[in-house]
Amino acid sequence: MPLQFRFLPRYRSACGAEKTLFDLPDEQEVRIKRKMQERLQKIIARAGIASRRHAEQLILSGQVRVNGHVVTELGTKADPEKDRVEVTGRGVIEEAERPVYLLMNKPPEVMSTLADPEGRKTLRNLLRGFPSRVYPVGNLEYASSGIVFMTNDGDLAAELLKKWEHLEQIYYVKIKGMLTLTDLERVGKEAGVKMQTLRQPGAARGHGANYWYEVTSRDTKLESLRRLLLKEKHPIEKVKRVALGPLTIEGIAPGRYRLLQAMEAKTILAMKPVKKFIPRQEPTEQKPFEHKPPKRRFQKRIFDKRGR
Repeated sequence: MPLQFRFLPRYRSACGAEKTLFDLPDEQEVRIKRKMQERLQKIIARAGIASRRHAEQLILSGQVRVNGHVVTELGTKADPEKDRVEVTGRGVIEEAERPVYLLMNKPPEVMSTLADPEGRKTLRNLLRGFPSRVYPVGNLEYASSGIVFMTNDGDLAAELLKKWEHLEQIYYVKIKGMLTLTDLERVGKEAGVKMQTLRQPGAARGHGANYWYEVTSRDTKLESLRRLLLKEKHPIEKVKRVALGPLTIEGIAPGRYRLLQAMEAKTILAMKPVKKFIPRQEPTEQKPFEHKPPKRRFQKRIFDKRGR
């Protein structure tokens, strides 16, 4: 006698139809449902609230809710069109805004973040009135000054953070005292950086007690250089980052920023030098060459009254 199932568990599909467990959903329906769901950190980063790494910290700390339920597990997915995602009590509204890239010249004693629990000055104070919400990529010390890359493009920021340890950064470093050429080469090799003497300011050229040097290093190499110079009794007094990969601080005043085009901003991933844009000049119409005989110059003769 064949088995008969009188009570079969039922469920409703995405389209609202009632089905049993034996009525498997169509492959196209499953594919569409999976395509519409995205990871929470990707939704938060695209909305411009935080980077993906910071979004993961927000999820783990219990500051993200989906449809009123707190989510603390990484990898959780949601549908940005149907589900309500909240970060620190505010809803995430996905807007189709264009990506924004800018370079900020951070002054010293400014945090390279958008918020500080101790109440210190941050980059948000330098972006008052800016229409788009951007966040910094990477870190720069509180006492240091120089270039900071900011964007609302979460995908580019995540890819840049993966390559951050291989990104060349150029610093201008002022130390106490002066290093000889032999010490300069030895300290650079021990710290794993490239050092060379800078042209000193005119007022202190040849007479200053503290000298400036150009340091080309990676992300973690500058801290080892700081410890080594402190051991050599030449502590670092000032640090200024002037280049981040192919992007430089040239032409940006302290506390100001410069907007970047998308092609220029993406060169930081390729780590290639930026090619300066030279506008194309339209060819001018050339007149046909006309041969003109040279003018003869006659010597002016002076005659007296007699005509001689």
